[in-house]
Amino acid sequence: MRAFIPYVFGIVFILGAAFFWTHLPASSQDSGPCAGRKTGRGMTLREIAGQKLHHRDGAFADPWNSGGRRRFLDVLKWKLFSRNEFKHLYRYERVSPVDIDWNPVRRYPGLSVTFITHATVLIRDEDASLLIDPVLDGLFWPIKNFTPLAFDASDMPEPDYVLITHGHYDHLDAGSTKRFGRRSQFITPSGYQELLWKYGAETVHELDWFDSFSDGSREIILLPCSHWTMRNPITGPNTALWGSYLIRTKTGPVIYVSGDLSYFDRFEEVGCEFDIDLAIFNLGAYEPRWFMKHSHINPEETVRAFRELGAKRLMVVHWGTFRLGDEPVYLPRQQIREEMDRAGLSDRLVDLRHGQTLFF
Repeated sequence: MRAFIPYVFGIVFILGAAFFWTHLPASSQDSGPCAGRKTGRGMTLREIAGQKLHHRDGAFADPWNSGGRRRFLDVLKWKLFSRNEFKHLYRYERVSPVDIDWNPVRRYPGLSVTFITHATVLIRDEDASLLIDPVLDGLFWPIKNFTPLAFDASDMPEPDYVLITHGHYDHLDAGSTKRFGRRSQFITPSGYQELLWKYGAETVHELDWFDSFSDGSREIILLPCSHWTMRNPITGPNTALWGSYLIRTKTGPVIYVSGDLSYFDRFEEVGCEFDIDLAIFNLGAYEPRWFMKHSHINPEETVRAFRELGAKRLMVVHWGTFRLGDEPVYLPRQQIREEMDRAGLSDRLVDLRHGQTLFF
């Protein structure tokens, strides 16, 4: 009987998470890019963060959404009554085990970025390794893993820092936390310390929006973004925070890590404050658009956000591993190529597959 408990919990979580999945957007006003695009209250990102407008009733809120949650009827409409326009493409999905030779990454004296699986990325910054959202062993049934690891995780460079963008199960994984908990320092948005302690992490640095962590060689800043989070449908959503990361590396380049987010009108403001060499966007689980647009960015919006950031190069992750939306797992990579080509930006796309590394 105990063997079935994780599966029962998984089903309950999926139904509960779906109930809270998305939020309705708030209207916004335009202004000059370096002054920042403003909300109806006419505030910049730093003003919003400084006045804690994302703190609400002992939890957190998305300042760019009105706060209305999707009704459970919307979930039923999506899962039971909506036509899946992509289902006929599922026959082209393939399981592609990920095998990585870590020796070149270890030997490289500068900066490298390795796309491991889903949103899991290893940034090797000269003498330190930063691991983003490690989910190394897949998710609970019935979610299929299309990019299982074909190497032993102990072969990876040991991460000095583990960065968590938010608490959804495909980004904060108990097993992966236990694997690195005693040796790595965890950097997270506010609200995850007790959970990570429970999973075995010993050192946790919590950041609010625009807070930073520095070890003297590199700086990591948590930036605002439009999203939400939840781990337990009983306690509900947004008991902890979410965010994007800005990493000023020791070797020089600046990396933006979007985490999960929906499109919002603040990328120009971020780009005016930070000179970004590489933008890593999470692209996946964006269909059907009517349901997903308030949680996840799509390819067209990703290109728009990339241009507004003014970043030099674009890389996309969060595709190819778990089918969390209607689109097949391979489609985001195909569509971002098409969108970048349409925008005349193909030469600025870092087109990595799982297991591949970009060496700066």
